Amino acid sequence: MSQAPANVTNTTGTYNFAPGMGETVLYSYGIAGVKRTALTQQHFEDARMASGMIMGRWGSDGVNLWSVDLQTIQLVQGQATYQVPANTVVMLDMYYTISSGTAQIDRIMLPVSRTEYASYPNKQQQGAPTVAWFDRLLSPTVTLWPVPNGQQAYFKYYRLRQTQDSNLANNANVEIPWYYLEAYAFALAYRLALIWNPDRAISLKPQADESYGIARNQNTETANFYVSPVINGYWRQ
Repeated sequence: MSQAPANVTNTTGTYNFAPGMGETVLYSYGIAGVKRTALTQQHFEDARMASGMIMGRWGSDGVNLWSVDLQTIQLVQGQATYQVPANTVVMLDMYYTISSGTAQIDRIMLPVSRTEYASYPNKQQQGAPTVAWFDRLLSPTVTLWPVPNGQQAYFKYYRLRQTQDSNLANNANVEIPWYYLEAYAFALAYRLALIWNPDRAISLKPQADESYGIARNQNTETANFYVSPVINGYWRQ
C-alpha cells in the first residue's frame, strides 16, 4: 500500500472561517458561563446592544484600518464649508485635486483646529486651500482655507468611518477582520458576563484585554517612518 510523502500536508486549502454574529454570541455566552439552553430573547437583545457598544469603543480607540475609506467632495468657487457624512469619526489624510485636461494633480492639505481657524483675519480670502478644519458636529462639516478660487476641482480625504451596525438577523457577520474575531468574542463574553454572570466577568476582563491587545498590534500599516529635525532656526549668524 502506497503512502503519501511525509512532506505533504492535508490542509483544506480554504479561508472561509467567518462566523456570523449569532454563532459568536452563542460562543461568547458559553465563555461567560451561560448555557445555550438558558438563553432567552432578552439575552440576545443584550448581546446586540453589547456588540454595538464594543464597535463604538474600538472605533474610538485609534484607527481601525478596515474602516478607512476615501471620500470626494466637488469644490465650488467661493464656498468654504461643505457637509461631511455623519458616520465620519475623524478625517485623516486630505488633499485637493486640480484637473488639467486629462491629468489630475493632487496637493496635500493639513488639518487645523477651531482655534487656529478662528485666528485667520480674512476667512473669505480665495486661493489654493492649504488647511482644513473638521467641525465634529452631529452633522459634521469641513471648512477649507483659503476658500477655493475655482482652480481646484475636488477635495479628497481619507477618513475613519463608523463601523456597520451589528445585527443578529440572518446570522449576519460583524464588520471586523479575521484577526479580530477572538478579541470580539472575549469582549462580548465579558460584557455579557457583567449582566448575566458577574462572578465570571472578573476572570474574563484580562483575557479580553489580552486578545484585544494582540489584534490591535496587527492593525497597523507596514511602512517606513522618517523623522527629519529642522535645526537651522536655532542658529543665528
